[in-house]
Amino acid sequence: MDIAVPVIGGLATQLFLSIIDTAMVGRLENAQIALAAQGIALLASWALISFFSSISTGTHVVVARRQGEGDYLGVGNALNNSIILSLILGFVFAIIGYFVAGSVMDFFSKDIAVAREGTGYMIFRFFSLPFFLMIVSYRGFFYGIGHSRIVLISAIVTMVVHIVSNFLFIFGNLGFPKLGLTGAGVSSFISLIAGWFILFSVTFLPSYRITYGLFKGFKLNKEVIQKILKISAPISIQNVLILLGFLVFISIVGIIGTIAQAASQVVISALFISFIFSFGLGAAAQTLVGQSIGKGNYSRAQIYGFETAKIGTYVTFFIGVLFIVFPSDILSLITNDKLIILTAKPLLQIAGLSQILYSAGIILAHSLQAAGATIYVMIVEILTHWFIFLPLTYVYGVILHGGIVAAWWALPIYVLMFLSLNYLKFHSKSWVKIKL
Repeated sequence: MDIAVPVIGGLATQLFLSIIDTAMVGRLENAQIALAAQGIALLASWALISFFSSISTGTHVVVARRQGEGDYLGVGNALNNSIILSLILGFVFAIIGYFVAGSVMDFFSKDIAVAREGTGYMIFRFFSLPFFLMIVSYRGFFYGIGHSRIVLISAIVTMVVHIVSNFLFIFGNLGFPKLGLTGAGVSSFISLIAGWFILFSVTFLPSYRITYGLFKGFKLNKEVIQKILKISAPISIQNVLILLGFLVFISIVGIIGTIAQAASQVVISALFISFIFSFGLGAAAQTLVGQSIGKGNYSRAQIYGFETAKIGTYVTFFIGVLFIVFPSDILSLITNDKLIILTAKPLLQIAGLSQILYSAGIILAHSLQAAGATIYVMIVEILTHWFIFLPLTYVYGVILHGGIVAAWWALPIYVLMFLSLNYLKFHSKSWVKIKL
């Protein structure tokens, strides 16, 4: 919990910032055009961000393993090379993004006004990539050594700077230029620089700089880069497939009806609350399992994985009960449309039941990634998501004419399979043979 709580806090700031960002853009004179443009730009940039953000996990796993081994210079070497990798990827795709942003907006939007409005926003989102990816590298480092509070401080600073910058650049307050949606992109750029600077500054403290040999022999190490990429690559593929799977799910639900689609999106928004706790605890498990394996204590590693999964289940059981018993009250916090609430009510109850077990599956997946079994986790995600969840959603909801409620019953089947396959693998201890 010492590691997990700050991670959960950091994820909560991201969710809160996303809500605030959308609310501020939604108060522009051309709100409909601006929000449509923001949605397209976010989706396009998020696909790239989700692909490269796995560098954090690769760095996290390598750092935790070296920390457990007592190889502190190896920890510093992992961070140094992760930063070099992030800088190279960040600058390359920032330059590419600058030239293709307009074309991407034109491709995804039929409305010229929407495309024009979103281009400036997307350009600054791409300009932010080098700093975002360096934050990702530092996050993997601090999580790996168990110092997650520093990342939370950086996340809070990022959020505050972003909100203040939005106030200045979106609306042109205090003499600053009124940039509209582009101002939100500028805010993202400035706030990520601020968040990066906090993490960068902390690493100059003697407890980090000297202990881990940071900024010493700052050169590419092919072997370390390969290890980070070996762990990160399957997770990158997994993240992209999850994003595509989400789009396919929304498309299938759209066949059933527009109200069904809207209700599903509302329920997914509510589920983000549960996901924050699950991914926060998953990060803690990743650190402690990785460090224990580094020490050669495989039994302790297994205990950390299973105990964290238990804690996750207790938390999501409580959230699940709220979803099942008070669905209308929770949904009314997200929307005031009575028809959407009525349609979403049974869906949230199904989701509440499902997510109780999903947390344990997520945490055990993180534990397996810490052990180096990233390919296995990727295969499990592909198998359960693309060959069980999505086909069953289509069969139950469309082919058998079960409607939206029947379609959502595919979720608990997917969750049960996802948890079972990860549990069996982690319980088997076959991951002890994986070398990093």
